[in-house]
Amino acid sequence: MRRIACALLLLALAACSKDKEVNPPAELVDFRQTLAVDRVWDASVGGGDAPLRLGLGVSAVGETIFAAGHGGVVSAFTLADGRSLWQTKVKARLAGGTGADAALVAVGTVSGDVIALSAADGHVLWRVFVHGEVLSEPLVAPGAVIVRTVDGRLVALARDDGKELWSVEQQIPRLTLRGIAAPVLAGDVVVCGFDNGKVVAASLRDGSVLWESTVAPPRGRTELERLNDIDSRVWVSGDNVFAVGFQGRIAMLALDSGQVWWSHDLSSYRGFALDDEQLYVATAEGDVVALSSRTGAEIWRQKALAWRGLSAPAVLGKHVVVADFQGYVHFLDKANGEIVARVKSGGTRVSNPPVVAGDTLIVINDDGRVSAFRPKA
Repeated sequence: MRRIACALLLLALAACSKDKEVNPPAELVDFRQTLAVDRVWDASVGGGDAPLRLGLGVSAVGETIFAAGHGGVVSAFTLADGRSLWQTKVKARLAGGTGADAALVAVGTVSGDVIALSAADGHVLWRVFVHGEVLSEPLVAPGAVIVRTVDGRLVALARDDGKELWSVEQQIPRLTLRGIAAPVLAGDVVVCGFDNGKVVAASLRDGSVLWESTVAPPRGRTELERLNDIDSRVWVSGDNVFAVGFQGRIAMLALDSGQVWWSHDLSSYRGFALDDEQLYVATAEGDVVALSSRTGAEIWRQKALAWRGLSAPAVLGKHVVVADFQGYVHFLDKANGEIVARVKSGGTRVSNPPVVAGDTLIVINDDGRVSAFRPKA
C-alpha cells in the first residue's frame, strides 16, 4: 500500500528558511469596489479541521443545496434562503462530497466508505467499503456512483445497492499531494485525472479504458521535484477535455482519443473554471490567469492574491470568483482580471471551489460554514 504524503506541507517547509518565510501571502490592499455583493444567507454543517485538506464541497441541484461536514453531518438547504430541509448524521468522518442529483446524495469517508443518501429526506440508502480514502466528491451518474480513491482506483458502484460494478486502476507515485480529482461524466464516458499526471477516459457501462493521456511527464531528480498530480477535476466542453496538473501543464485534449491539442507549462493543484471562450486558473503561486480555450494563449494575469492559497475559480456572470486562506471571496472582472469586489465567508480557509447556482454563489469554508452571496445588478 502506497504511502500517502501531504506534499503541500513539504513544499511549505521548502519555501521557508530557518528564520523567515520566503513567500508570505500577499497583503490585501484597498481597491475601488465597483460591484455590490449581498450576503443572502448562512448555514453550517460543522466539523471543521483546518489542518486537513478535504474534498467537502457543495452541490447545487435545482433549488436545493447539499453540503457535508467532516464530523459526519450531511444537510440539504433551500437555495433561495438557506432554510434547512433535512440533516443526517452518518457517524463517520467525511472527506469527500457532496455528489448529488435529484434522487441521491453521495459522500466518502476517511476510512474508505461511500455512503448514499436519499436526496428527498436524507435517509441512508447504503454504505459500501471501497478500500481507500475518498477525498473528492463522488460522481452520481445514471446507473452508478463513481468515486476516486487515494490508492489510484476509479470505482463504479450500483446506484440501488452500492455493489461494485467495475474499477480502473492507475499506478500512483509514492509521494503525492493530499487530494484527488473528482471524476466527471461526458455522455457515456467517465473522465478523471490521476496523481501520475495522466487523464483517463473509461466507459460508464463496463469501465473499459477508452484512452489514457499524459498531460505532463514528471520532471526533476527528486520525488518532490517530480510531483505532477492532477488533483482538480477536468472540464469537458463539447469535444474537448481540459486538465491542469501541479508542477506540470494545462492542456486541451480530444474527448474521443485523448490526443493533446495544445499544452502550456502551468502549475495548479486547486484547478480552474471554464466558460464559452476562456479558462480561468488559480495557479499554485496564487495568480489568477485567464487563457484562451481555443489556443491556450494567456489573456490576462492577476497577481494581487499571490500565495494566498486560492480555491479553484468559479464563473458567475461577468465575473470570476476565488476564495482564499483567510475566508475572503474575491470577485474579478472576466474581461481584464481587475478585482471589483471582496466579501468574507468567515475567518477560515476556503479549500473547495465556490459553486454557482443561477445568480447565486455558494461558498463552504473549512469549518463547514456555508454562505450564499448574490451580486447586485
